[in-house]
Amino acid sequence: MKPQHFKFGLALLLTPILLWLTLLIALPHVDMALISLRERVSAGTYAFSWSNYTAFFTEPLYWRTFTRTAVMSIMATALTLLIAFPISFYIAKVARGRLRPLLFLLCLVPFWVSELVRTYGWMILLRETGVLSSLLQWLGWVDGPVEMLYQDATIMVGLVYTSMLFMVVPLVSTLDSLDDSLIEAAYDLGAGHWRVMRDVVIPHAAPGIVSGCIVVFMLTLGNYLTPTLLGGKDSLWFTEQIYTQFITRFNWEQGSAFGILLLILSSLIVWIGLRLSRQSFTKVMS
Repeated sequence: MKPQHFKFGLALLLTPILLWLTLLIALPHVDMALISLRERVSAGTYAFSWSNYTAFFTEPLYWRTFTRTAVMSIMATALTLLIAFPISFYIAKVARGRLRPLLFLLCLVPFWVSELVRTYGWMILLRETGVLSSLLQWLGWVDGPVEMLYQDATIMVGLVYTSMLFMVVPLVSTLDSLDDSLIEAAYDLGAGHWRVMRDVVIPHAAPGIVSGCIVVFMLTLGNYLTPTLLGGKDSLWFTEQIYTQFITRFNWEQGSAFGILLLILSSLIVWIGLRLSRQSFTKVMS
């Protein structure tokens, strides 16, 4: 193939992704940053101002919700990893024959329905008149209806459940590339289960672990539906604050400032995670 033909073909292939990144990602974020730096001084008249960011730091509700969302997102990511890792290891290294695709399918099936339906399913199970409360009363373990919705633990369950597949897929892919002979050699040399896991399996799976954590953290931090439905009006999730500013108060300037702050927070935490794990973004996303 001639060099000019190769360049033309490469440009043709990259055009859709470049258009998508420019029109739907870069331009909206630039416009959002510009809107966040203005203040309405009269009808249709705006002036440059940092007031939207100042309001965030002077209003305790805003930055407490911001901090709470970040902490709970990190906890949800860690819990998802703890639950998904043994499942992924079993699928990649233990399951054989038809059992392996069957287990992977069982992880995939819940995602055939929308997040709204899955969250509504949790509400049916956990509400005061729901399945679990009725079962506890029927067993005689509680005297009356038990309300399990609108609590932090309920939000955490919903977030972990919603993100599980996005942790399992990169982990299975990474663990599948681990040569079984390396594990067998470690056992032959006298290593125990924990040492094999620590010195052989986890180092090899590190790119998949970091990749899954990045995706799950991003999804959790930006999740709106699950915290709102399972946490109720007191869920105090930052995306709900953004929604309120944009849709309820029509305060696009404040909502844009909140959006930029959320973007900075997610980028900062991902960067810290990459530095702590000594992984590069290119490696974990390859």
